[in-house]
Amino acid sequence: MGELISVRRVSKRFGGLLALADVSFDVGEGDVFGIIGPNGAGKTTLFSCLVGALQPTAGEIRFRGERIDRLSNPAVVRRGIVRTHQIVRPFRAMTVAENVAVASYFGAGKRRGADAEKRVRDILERTSLTAEANALASTLSIGQLKRLEIARALATEPDVICLDEVMGGLNPAEIVGAMALIRAIRDAGVTVLMIEHHVHAVIGVSNRILVLNFGEKIAEGPPQEVLRDPAVVAAYLGD
Repeated sequence: MGELISVRRVSKRFGGLLALADVSFDVGEGDVFGIIGPNGAGKTTLFSCLVGALQPTAGEIRFRGERIDRLSNPAVVRRGIVRTHQIVRPFRAMTVAENVAVASYFGAGKRRGADAEKRVRDILERTSLTAEANALASTLSIGQLKRLEIARALATEPDVICLDEVMGGLNPAEIVGAMALIRAIRDAGVTVLMIEHHVHAVIGVSNRILVLNFGEKIAEGPPQEVLRDPAVVAAYLGD
């Protein structure tokens, strides 16, 4: 599996606040790459830089060798990197199927007609939302909304999906289901990056983990090795 994303010395400053400081890492094709750290560590800012929602103050981000850190979010999505949002953002007055269809129309495949309809049905089945296809997004539970957020991202036909706290607010059974869905996404050929506070879930699905604290990378590597790192214990898990 080759290197897919290369992040080199990325920093992001908001006025006097340094949200990311000289962060570097690589993500390989087929990875489930977990990003953990305390609140305010810079995790979501990093995702925003990866997908073109924010431009880094310094550093480079490359995808398949192409520099993407100065591209717009739509341009990055067209190249195959998409994200979900920690606070879900569906079109609440539209049905679940319509929400996924919009993403299918404007994603990399720009599908239309029967082709789009089949894509929507397939994604709803993969994300266990078939029964809710005709329900308004405004009527869904938090667990269903999280799955809809993933479904909309998958409908853009990404090579890389960045999942921001998709297990937040879920009960234990829903977390197990989310972990199974993430493995299925990976097995279908999509590389996964995930920000997550549920440490046991990160251990269960990630093959590599990056730890941020105050915008700086303090550890990176296999999950069990990283979680034994004294710096990680002190900064994130507590003594």
